[in-house]
This record gives sequence, C-alpha cells and structure tokens, in this order.
Amino acid sequence: MVLLVSKDNEFEAEERRRKIAIFEGHAKIGEVLMPLATIQLKPEDFTSPLSFQMAISRIYNALIKSLESGPRKNYVAEVRFRDSLGQEVVFAINLGEYPPPFSKDHVKARIIVELYEE
Repeated sequence: MVLLVSKDNEFEAEERRRKIAIFEGHAKIGEVLMPLATIQLKPEDFTSPLSFQMAISRIYNALIKSLESGPRKNYVAEVRFRDSLGQEVVFAINLGEYPPPFSKDHVKARIIVELYEE
C-alpha cells in the first residue's frame, strides 16, 4: 500500500506539531546609555559580602569602560505581560539608536510564543 502525502497534508501535520500562545501587555519606551545598560545587579550579588564586593568591582569596570569609549544612546522597550499562570513577565527589547515611530512612551504590546520541535 502506498500513501501519498500532498503538500497541504504536510502543512497540516506541521501545524499540528506547533503550539502558539498570544499574550497582550504593555511596553514603556525609554532611553539608555548602552555601555551602562550592561551594568546589572543580580540576586546572587547580595548573597555574601564578597559577592557584593565583586559586583561593585564589575560595575566600576563597566563605568570606566563607558567613560573611555563614550556613551551611546539607544532606545529600549520594557515589555510587561501576565503569563498563563498569572505571573508577571518583564523583558526588554533594544529598539536601536533612533527614536521609534510612536507618539507616546507607553504603548500596547502583543507577545507571540510559538512552541515547536526541531
């Protein structure tokens, strides 16, 4: 027995192996100086005095580097939405060096998550 599979059936089979979730949220658009954007404090930086001292050293080195190379302004969007379990999710998107084409600094955001196997 020979089973013929058309392109349409292949597409349908591929679509069944993918799951898509769409979330609605909002974004706040602002400016950051790029060398300074890499400076971060993480929860593990506060676990001990030595961890905190290492974090301060890391911040100091980043500040010195930014003063040497000169700051560059970039626009970013801080996106916030609630996931399927009600938890707030926050992430950032680098919008580049030029102002985005929005009249306000608070805009709506649509987040599309596609799950699939390789």
